[in-house]
Amino acid sequence: MTTSAEPARLPPDLTLGPVRLQVGDLSRSLAYYEGVLGLGVLERAAGSAVLGPSGERVPLVELRERPGSLPVPRRGRLGLYHFAVLLPDRASLGRFVTHLAAAGVRIGASDHRVSEALYLTDPDGLGIEVYADRPRSAWEWEAGELVMSTDPLDLDSVAAAAGGRPWTGMPPGTRIGHLHLHVGTLGQASAFYQDALGFEPTVRSYPGALFLSAGGYHHHLGLNTWAGDAAVPAGDGEARLLEWTVAAGPADMERAAARVAQAGYSVSEAAPGWLLTDPWGTRLRLVTSSTP
Repeated sequence: MTTSAEPARLPPDLTLGPVRLQVGDLSRSLAYYEGVLGLGVLERAAGSAVLGPSGERVPLVELRERPGSLPVPRRGRLGLYHFAVLLPDRASLGRFVTHLAAAGVRIGASDHRVSEALYLTDPDGLGIEVYADRPRSAWEWEAGELVMSTDPLDLDSVAAAAGGRPWTGMPPGTRIGHLHLHVGTLGQASAFYQDALGFEPTVRSYPGALFLSAGGYHHHLGLNTWAGDAAVPAGDGEARLLEWTVAAGPADMERAAARVAQAGYSVSEAAPGWLLTDPWGTRLRLVTSSTP
């Protein structure tokens, strides 16, 4: 890895790759991820499955079974708050809304001004956001921060955007849009994810949270302290996030891994790419864009 001094900045063409989740019952999880979320199985092996959108071999979620894993408690665990699936357009979100309503699935919903979002919980209690972005031209900045909020979502308007077309599964172009993590302190989280890794802040003033991105996106990463002062990392015997993925060009990823190592954090070369560990044990894999 290069050791030359480089500005701590990730490239604007950065994308997020698949998330790897530990679940307690693979069959139960597959029924949810296929039937409710509309993902398709790309690969299946004993105790694991990789899922992606319809008509594309793009992995978004890998499920790994550890039988008997305990569900996520309502509060008190560091690690995953939610992973967020970005749909290609508002019409797709509208079709998803009507699908969930017909299936009787309970959801949360928010208008964040930069995006419109639905919130779900899988059978193990792992948090999921499914959302569609508003055009970047509609985003607003004030005093150096992106204007984001948590307002009620007009579900009728979103459903109307479907144009009467039925939901047929996660469409081509669906990607992982961002991750949101419970962390111990925002100061430590900023030192790792911003100062060392190279994400840049977009929102600092949201209560108990920090939002970071590359290339001016609203956020690739959300960090919060809402799990409470006594929160501890999820244990080996609990449903949890095992790993998430950032992809960019080889030189950019090599420089990012070098910065994190120089800052004193755990970094190892692990094909493909580099495996990083944040202060609370959450693992992040850096890969080149050609190996998502």
